Amino acid sequence: MYAVIKTGGKQYKVTVGEKLNVEQIPAELDSQIELNEVLMIADGENVKVGAPTVAGAKVVAKVIAHGRGEKIRIFKMRRRKHYQKRQGHRQNFTRIEILSIA
Repeated sequence: MYAVIKTGGKQYKVTVGEKLNVEQIPAELDSQIELNEVLMIADGENVKVGAPTVAGAKVVAKVIAHGRGEKIRIFKMRRRKHYQKRQGHRQNFTRIEILSIA
């Protein structure tokens, strides 16, 4: 059984017991959160596709950790104009574990 959920503007295919990093969610560590934007649920041959979400469906997850991703380096340059700009960025994330799909 798996589900397709939407959180942080991105879509994820999740199964029970899976751990994944999503955009930062304001929740305490070891707390349970409900993800209500379920786009699709598949259980073998039985597939429910929402328009845009499946009514009454939810995914329960546990917050494991908060962290910051790897640094992304941005370098902009205009040739022959003596213009160079260096910038860096680290995206915040929340690590969650999927407990149940209902």
